[in-house]
Amino acid sequence: MAGSVAMFLIAVACEKENDVQSLQPVDDSPIFMELPVRDQANGRIAANTRYAVYSAEYLTSGESGQVGRTVYFKDVGNKQLTEDFVPGLALDGTDNVSYYIDETRPSADLPVAVSSAAISRAMQTWDNVTCSDLGMFRVPSHPDTTTGFVSALLGVGGSFDYVADVVHAGWLPAAFFDEIAPGGSAFILGVTFTIIFTDDDGNPVDTDNNNKLDVAWREIYYNDAFEWADGDHYDVETIALHEAGHGLSQDHFGKAFRTNSNGKLHFAPRAVMNAAYSGIQTEINGSDNGGHCSNWASWPAN
Repeated sequence: MAGSVAMFLIAVACEKENDVQSLQPVDDSPIFMELPVRDQANGRIAANTRYAVYSAEYLTSGESGQVGRTVYFKDVGNKQLTEDFVPGLALDGTDNVSYYIDETRPSADLPVAVSSAAISRAMQTWDNVTCSDLGMFRVPSHPDTTTGFVSALLGVGGSFDYVADVVHAGWLPAAFFDEIAPGGSAFILGVTFTIIFTDDDGNPVDTDNNNKLDVAWREIYYNDAFEWADGDHYDVETIALHEAGHGLSQDHFGKAFRTNSNGKLHFAPRAVMNAAYSGIQTEINGSDNGGHCSNWASWPAN
């Protein structure tokens, strides 16, 4: 990678099912906020000033009555919600999609082997979509490696180093999610941060001129304040499938609304990439398939 290219961040998160009245469309009105930097890791950040948190897109719990939206941590004048990987720019030197599961930050509710298997199934589901050939592979988990550029910025451990294209960085305590959105620990199930390349002045770059910001890698975090399960409510595989969709450049999809008479949350249409959790979904169909194919059908020729 050329030394003049830097990296930037974006984030994305997850929500659960809820009552609705007339919830606003997902990402209808982006908000801006500063992301506090609690720890500079002995000057490591100062030595890499070309790195910056760009934005976060989060999914919320249905009961909260909120829907996922985009948070920009730095207004650089580019409010596009589309970012994508670029052939030839991958930091591991390949055009195959790699992923990593950080097993040093386990869920309080599940054995590591169970949660890791669920995440791997979610990644395999995206890899099995027939329109694309991602060459997806898992980077073996290391018992002494704690990942997370964003978590390192916030002083809760992590690393500023590249590990894989999509990093499942583990379960973090509630306070981490309050940094993403006020009171976020109560409604954010998971969040995906996107690190993008920037120039030396901190401006996002689009080296292939496709009107999409160039992605370096993505990080996914899960909220340990919720009760996680394998095949039950707050299902790891379902939520990992949603977050991995963000990891593979998909945005939220569809609208959410609540029926006042029975308090039920509805989606038009129901999809893995809805901005609220609506129960177990472990298959890719319809709009989810279409969104994935629009991003990856011609990879790596695009």
